[in-house]
Amino acid sequence: MESILGILFHSIGGFSSGSFYMPFKKVKGWAWESYWIVGGFFSWLIVPPIAAYLTIPGFADIISNTDSSIKTVTYTMGLIWGIGGLTYGLGVRYLGMSLGNSITLGFCSAFGALVPSIYYNFYPTEGKVSFTDMLQNTGGQMVLIGVLVCIIGIAFLGKAGTLKEKDFAVGHEDKDKDFNLVKGLIIAIISGILSSFFNFGIEAGKPMADEAVAQGFNPLFQNNVTYIVILWGGLTVNFIWCMYLNFKNKTFGDYTNKSTPIAKNVLFSGIAGTMWFLQFFFYGMGESKLGNGASSWILHMSTIILTANFWGFYLKEWKGVSDKTYKVFFVGIALMFLSIVLVGFGNSL
Repeated sequence: MESILGILFHSIGGFSSGSFYMPFKKVKGWAWESYWIVGGFFSWLIVPPIAAYLTIPGFADIISNTDSSIKTVTYTMGLIWGIGGLTYGLGVRYLGMSLGNSITLGFCSAFGALVPSIYYNFYPTEGKVSFTDMLQNTGGQMVLIGVLVCIIGIAFLGKAGTLKEKDFAVGHEDKDKDFNLVKGLIIAIISGILSSFFNFGIEAGKPMADEAVAQGFNPLFQNNVTYIVILWGGLTVNFIWCMYLNFKNKTFGDYTNKSTPIAKNVLFSGIAGTMWFLQFFFYGMGESKLGNGASSWILHMSTIILTANFWGFYLKEWKGVSDKTYKVFFVGIALMFLSIVLVGFGNSL
């Protein structure tokens, strides 16, 4: 029953994350940096404390009393993740919902499954599996094989992107005008690797979650206190970059431009930002049931990929491509889900 609940919570969070970019498509007349940071305020500053207050009313005291070194490492991981989250939006812009999410989150899945184990190699912790441990037992080896299969799947998705670019080069000049394979791939790879550090932030901030449980709060919501510190890091990076772009592109006027539907733009950006945060809210609930191992992370990522591809087909991002392109794309998706099975099985051994 615990496993079923864990899968359910991860699936809800993954669906929320895979869908969060859709409300942004309703924003009219604003530059990317303007609606991204408005959504970001909801994602990283407004909603997380509300969620923490409702589930762990004493979260502020827990954070205040936590050793500064723990908060520093957790915040730093949030900074690194923030760069990944920032570039994530650009990756989706240049590659589309389905391809952009699949490649970005494929890398995020692979590295997110490995980062905690590498951390425990340097900082051994009782009950935690290090990378060396993984190399020395069958389950760990299976997880590593799964990660390798995931990377191979990403290679197929990259090939599908190349074919899509060729298919759209002639006769489809009006489709996906923002599509840029080279730029999108570079951004997606960087984003996928750096975004995986959110998983590391959860591990680094685990003492805060443990303290919440020790104080009698529901273990289901224990990570909500850790998220506060991680997301401060994400906010820092995104705020600096978006303000820079507002200055560079002279788009500060977006926020007060009465010729645009300001209220609706804020509303849809807020919805997108809230949906972005909900992925972590439900990830924390799923993690409390399954543990923050490779299985939790891969399961979460796979649901996002599946949801994003649903929206990609709904938006007809692949309409007009050749049969060969379709086949290569589906092989890539199949390999990624095979990697999920391998990682999940290996983690259970």
